[in-house]
Formats: sequence, C-alpha cells, structure tokens
Amino acid sequence: MGKQLLSAVLGLGVAFAASAQQPYQNASLPTEQRVDDLLSRMTLEEKVAQLQTVWQKRRTLEDKELQFLPEKAKELIPLGIGHIGRPSEFKTPQQTAEFNNALQRWLKENTRLGIPAMMHEEALHGYAAFDATSFPQAIALASSWSPQDMHDVYALSAREMRATGSHWALTPILDIARDPRWGRIEETMGEDPYLMSAMGVAAVEGFQGKTGKAGPFAADKVVATLKHLTGHGQPAAGVNIAPAFIGERELHEVFLPPFEAAVKLAHASSIMASYNEIDGIPSHVNKPLLEDIVRQQWGFNGVIVSDYFAIEELSSRHGLYGSEAAAGKAALLAGVDMETPDPKTFPHLTALVKSGQLDEAAIDKAVRRVLALKFRLGLFEQPYVDATKANGIVGADSDRTFARQVAEKSMVLLKNDGTLPLKAGKIKQLAVIGPHADEVLLGGYSSIPRQTVSIVDGLRQKLQGKAKVEFAPGTLLTKALTQTPAKQAAFVTSDIAQRSKAAGTYSMQRWNYDDIRLAEEADRKGLLDQAVVLAKESDAVVLVLGENEGLSREAWADTHLGDRSSLDLVGNQLELAKAILATGKPLVLVLTNGRPLALGELALSMPAIVEAWYLGQETGSALANVLLGDVSPSGKLPLTFPRSAGHIPSYYNHKISAKRGYLFDDISPLYAFGHGLSYSSFDYSALKIDESQAKANGEVTVSMTIRNSGQFDATEVVQLYIQDPAASVTRPVKQLKGFLRVPLKAGQQAKVEFNLPVNLLAFFDQQMNWVVEPGEIKLMLGSSSADIRLNGSFMIKGDITEVGANKAYLSQARIIPQ
Repeated sequence: MGKQLLSAVLGLGVAFAASAQQPYQNASLPTEQRVDDLLSRMTLEEKVAQLQTVWQKRRTLEDKELQFLPEKAKELIPLGIGHIGRPSEFKTPQQTAEFNNALQRWLKENTRLGIPAMMHEEALHGYAAFDATSFPQAIALASSWSPQDMHDVYALSAREMRATGSHWALTPILDIARDPRWGRIEETMGEDPYLMSAMGVAAVEGFQGKTGKAGPFAADKVVATLKHLTGHGQPAAGVNIAPAFIGERELHEVFLPPFEAAVKLAHASSIMASYNEIDGIPSHVNKPLLEDIVRQQWGFNGVIVSDYFAIEELSSRHGLYGSEAAAGKAALLAGVDMETPDPKTFPHLTALVKSGQLDEAAIDKAVRRVLALKFRLGLFEQPYVDATKANGIVGADSDRTFARQVAEKSMVLLKNDGTLPLKAGKIKQLAVIGPHADEVLLGGYSSIPRQTVSIVDGLRQKLQGKAKVEFAPGTLLTKALTQTPAKQAAFVTSDIAQRSKAAGTYSMQRWNYDDIRLAEEADRKGLLDQAVVLAKESDAVVLVLGENEGLSREAWADTHLGDRSSLDLVGNQLELAKAILATGKPLVLVLTNGRPLALGELALSMPAIVEAWYLGQETGSALANVLLGDVSPSGKLPLTFPRSAGHIPSYYNHKISAKRGYLFDDISPLYAFGHGLSYSSFDYSALKIDESQAKANGEVTVSMTIRNSGQFDATEVVQLYIQDPAASVTRPVKQLKGFLRVPLKAGQQAKVEFNLPVNLLAFFDQQMNWVVEPGEIKLMLGSSSADIRLNGSFMIKGDITEVGANKAYLSQARIIPQ
C-alpha cells in the first residue's frame, strides 16, 4: 500500500506540474512578455512550423463529411501550424465552426506547447463562404465613395468570420489599378491613391476595430491583410503578375500611399507581398521595400505573408534561385514572415539553420510577429466558438437590407436623357433582356450565399400587381459549364451545383473554371430574334449587357487566364443592342461587369446607361429601386473609362504632357474619374478659402454651399481637387484631395467644409526629399474630375520644408446644415 500511495502522490505532482500555468499562458501579462516566454520554450522545428500554412493539404484533415481527422493531424502538423488556409471551403457555417473547434482542441491537447492556429479566409466583398452575406464587388464598393459603408461591410464580414472560428482576412486590396485589361481590376478600389487611402483605412478599421499597433482584437474582429505590395495593378500589357514599370517617385507618390495610410492610421496587422517585380526585383525578395520602407519608415509591426505559391515562383517563374531552400531563405531575409498556401520552401529553413547557412535569429523575428498576433486575437484563452450559433449569424436575413442599401449606393448613372427613372404607371409590360439578367453575377472571390435576387426577380417583385415583367436572354456570352461535364467534375460537386441552382448564381464555378470559351453563333441561334419580339410587345426595355466572371478574372495559371486585349463587348451584344434600340421603345442599358468597357457607338445612341458592376446578393432589389426612382443613383466612378484599349493608360491624374491628342480619334476619356449622374441637380456656390495657415504643417479651410435644385431627394459626392501649376518636378494635372457624400432633400442646401492639411500636397523633389514647396495651388470643387463647378487658389507660404516625418494622408470634411 505504501508504494501505491507514493506512486499516486508522485503522479499527482507530475499532473500538477503539467497543469501549472506558464507565463505565456497568463493573459494578464503583456503580449511582449508572453511572446518572450513562449519563444524561449520552442524548438527550432516548432518555430518553423509557426511560419507555415496548410491549405490544399488541409483537405487531408477532413473525412467525407468534412469533419476533423485527428489521426491525420498527427501526420501533417505534429509540431503545430501558423495558419490553416480557408477551412470554410465546401462547409456550412456550423460545419466550419465544428472543424475549427476540433482542430484547435487537437492543437491544444496534442502538441507540446498547445499553440493555437490562425484560420485565414477570403473576404474581398464579404466572407467568401457558403451562406455568407455577399456584398458588391470591391470596384462597386469603391463607387459608393462611402468610407462608412466600406467600414460597415467589413465589420459585418469580420463578425461572420469569427462566428465560424476564423481570424484572418486576406483583404483589402489596395492595388492602384491603371490598366482595365487586367482581369483583377474588379478586385481593386480604382485608380486614385487618395480615394483608395480613405476607403482602405475604413476597411481595415472595419475588420480590426481600433486596436492600435499592439492592442487586443475584439471577439468579433479579424486581422486585415493589405495586398498586394506593390505595383500589381499596373502590369505590363495588362497581363497578371507581369513586371510593373514604375519609377521610384511614382512608386512613393501613387502606389504606396494607400498602404502607408492603412498602416499608420488604421494599424493594419498584415501585409501580403505581390507576385510582380519592379526594376528586376520581385516583391517577395524586395528588402528595401519590405524592411526599409514598410518596417523602418512606416513602423509596421505586423506579419508579412507571401501570396499563394509566390516564394517557390521566385525560382519557377522569376528564375532567381536554384532551389526551394534558397528561395525560402531569400524571402525570409527580405522580410516575408509566413509562407502560403502550403509548406513548400519554408520547411527548408530548419536545415539551413542547422547547417549554419541561416541565423536562427531570423526565424525568431518572424515567429515573434506570428505569436504576437495569436496573443492579440485571444486564441490562447478562447480558441473555440459556439458552433450552434454559426448558421444563425452567417448570412443572417436581418443583414439583407444593409446589403441592398450598399448596392444602391454602388451603382453609377453614366448617362440619362430623361428615360430614368422609369414610370411604373406607364408600363403594363416591361421586357428584361440580357444573358445574365435572370442570374446574379457576384464577381470573383465569391462563394454561394443563402439567396440572391436577380434583376428579373427584383423588377417582378417591385412591379407586382402593377405590370408584367418578361425575360429573354437575347444572347449567350460564354459556353455553359454543363457542356463539358468531364472537365467540370473535378470542381463542381453535386453540392455546389445544387447550392448554385437554389441560390440563383453560378459565379463561383465560372470564376474557378479553367476552360472558358466564347459562345458561337450556333450557341445563340434565335435568341436575338426572340428578344426583339419581346421588346416590340413591351412598353419599355431594360437591356442587361456586359461580361461575366469568366471574361475578366484573376489569371492564376497558364491554364487559367483572365486578362484580355480588348475592352469591347464580346459576342453579338452590340448587334443585339442596336436591334433593341431600333424598336423605338424606351430603353435603359444596364452594365454588369467587373471592369470598364469600351461602349463605342452605344455611348451615344443609348438613352440611359447604368453601370451596375457586380452588386452582390441583393442585385435585383437594389437595381429595381434605382430604375423606378425610389432611390436616386449616387455612385461615382473610381476609375476612368477609356474609349478603347488603345487609349490605355487613361487615368485622370496624368502629367500635363500626356494628352496632346490622337490622329483621327478623341484622346479624352469616355467617362471621367469621379463621374456619376443623379436624378436631381446640384448647385455649387459660395466658395471660401481660409489660407491664413497655408504653410508646411498647417491647414487650409475650404468651404462652399451646395443646394439640391432638383425634384428628387438625392446624394451628391462633392469632390475636391488640386493642381500645383509650377513645381520643381512635374505634377499631375489634377489630384483628388478630399470628398464627401452629401445627402439633401429636394430644395435643401448645406455648407460643406474641408480641412485640407498642407502636408497632403507634399511630393518628392529632385533630391527625393518629401517636401512642401511655397507657391500657388489651384483648387477645384466639382461633381467629377471633368465637371468642376468652383475654382479658386491659395498660396503656400514659407520656405521649402521637408515633411517626411509629418506626413498627412487624408483631409477632413463635414456637413454644416443650413
């Protein structure tokens, strides 16, 4: 009995020692102290595991019912893992939560130190998972010019993600997009660094909350990832991941400001390097960019992650290194902390340290950043979620109204001769014609929401009991996936097919599918004639043309292309439009697409044109409200519409010497940056400029009065531009430096005031110093970059002043009711 008692006592002692709380497990200690303690306990192999991700290999952790397999985890991640990639794939919200809970429990109970994993997900325009709320695509969100809505969209996305146990969003995209041939342009927020800075800061704060540089994340917030650093949106010839030919001054004045603003103002906690190269250096090994600028100059203290497969592509695509080990080492030393999506090059780091080719201190730097985020997210204290609540939170019916309202603000009225708004009382039958008018196009990086409302269904609901709404496709753009069943089987499971049909959207398949082919004449035989017959029988026509997710998308492989050499409407859409126009019926052209289109003669002949982009799950409801006048359109273009691909580059903030003209053509844009009409009209007046503090580190106050002089309650986006007409280096003809959405009832007026920091006008001089120069600044206020209503100027006083340590990123604007 004595020996048994002694054995029992010793056993209790071991159990007590094992359960005793270590400093890193003590939530009351500062994050830095917890990181120090945990790092000191880790082996080299455990450290390297924290810098890795599993995505494709994650699927080996799931059985056929998508449940976690602990025996497989022991094989795949015995030492733990930094990231788990997209665990929501093919799962319901509750299944995702259950999987994440089980995986976290296994890590806590079966790895030596019990370090939890972070789960990363896509959330470009809403959490990209089954049943989640799907909002307008990023280019459409940017068209709202509403930072508050951008904030709220991503706050809702973060809430849905955390409900399933996910923690890290691979968004927002802050690529300055200057080539509409590029298939990823729909994922961006346009061409302007100021607009993107404002929207980007709002997006990060929506995801993360106001955490500061090192504060804890709330239980409904996630890590935001700024991407792609940098120059990704200006690839040569518009071809994805092609080199970006950008000078150093342009890099700092145009491409980096949105990232810097999101780091310094919103404290973004993650940045993703870009696939492309600048001046021969791919971003994943660009140490001057990632370390000197991002970490040293900006003070970024978060995690830099690789883009998917990008480190191995340093060898396979860029031709820089002879081995995966060399590529992994180079990326780590350049500043990349984590490899995605699967262990490929970073596993070699362990051997490199052991062989003396890599200092372990470089590993420790990266691991510290990863662990700090895990502590800030509270994962050591609460790695689990209530899985029973996930289905009720994700895609909640109560969020549909907000999704519709955002969609309404994201539409841009390009042209209107008075046809819009449609008058329901004069319509007994409305024809809706277009190849995708009966399906909701969501854009790239989409999943399948609980439900969608197509344009046809939205108009039928709106006109129920008032008018008939009849549909005809009119044409076909791309061949249906069902025509190649053998090739679709690998991706399109029966569950995806059923969900897509029930939800009324096939965007997920179309965007992912490799084999995209244009429809041929035989595929669309008779469709145009049927549409013309319907148009003649109807009192008005809504013609829905454009593209789909197969015609402009991310080209992520040589077998999966998405960039195009033309901006023209594909197929026989122009012929269809001319035939419908010839019927003489009241006609509205609605564009559904992810990039600017060259409309050619339709820009002149169409009575009314609405750029609807991809508006999310509530597309039809939102469009019906706008077309029938319940909502006046208020969106503005976040990028220029060129007249053709031959007019590229076409961005508005070009240099003076850039637009001399073309022989036999008009060099001006089809639709200018900031353009967007309303059902109402707005009068601008009473410009006042207080330049008493117009000096470096000072501020200029600009005010004006705006009046809604029309008959509709409406919102105008007041835009403030500047020009520096005489500087030490050439300056753009126009630069956006402030904007504000101003809602006004018919006949109402308000005073709008901008506080413009003079340091916001700084630039790199010839010596590459960030300076404010004295002299005249021209100031313009208007409804677009091409529709200036008020002009003024002020003088910056004082000497040339270096203000790099005191940069300004945004102006402040407010409405003063009158």
